[in-house]
Amino acid sequence: MFQGARHCSRCGAEAARQDAGRASRDCPECGKRLEAVAVGSVVLDECRACGGVFVDRTSFERICSEREQQAVVLQASLPAPQAVGQARADRYWPCPDCARLMNRQNFARISGVVLDVCKDHGVWFNHGELTRIVEFIRGGGLGRARELEKLDLQEERERLHHDQMLATIRTARLPEEQGGGLDLRVLLDGISGVLDDLFRKK
Repeated sequence: MFQGARHCSRCGAEAARQDAGRASRDCPECGKRLEAVAVGSVVLDECRACGGVFVDRTSFERICSEREQQAVVLQASLPAPQAVGQARADRYWPCPDCARLMNRQNFARISGVVLDVCKDHGVWFNHGELTRIVEFIRGGGLGRARELEKLDLQEERERLHHDQMLATIRTARLPEEQGGGLDLRVLLDGISGVLDDLFRKK
């Protein structure tokens, strides 16, 4: 999409914001009314005061999965804060839909963008965060996150196997005729130390 274009050259989606014509919500950060606007095929609830954006669950899923919609979001002129204030506090904000406190999550674990998420209704983006997330996705961030998750699962399986093996060894009993010739506790501690060092080096 070219700067200034009203439609995406690939999908034909409208780049300019349009009134979505639905009931307004309140901004979770500053309490001002959010403006529901259509950007391409999704609806964003924008705060003109603080520059935040609330994206419902369905719309966010489309942004994450459709490159055409990502291009439209990057092209659209999202609101900027009316006044430059202090950085927001690390606190939990209420969902604009249900008023329950949202959870704070580092998107995809490696994006470095901490979002406020209501699992039932959507995601609150502070000013600039939606653009950062779209750029992260288009740069292959979700693929990298999936690979990291696979590695974590493999490591967890190996640790579980390690723990099960140690538990089996600890429950084994030495023959009484060996007497005190072998200190089983010292042996187990040595094995455990070697395995722990092995896993830490991965």
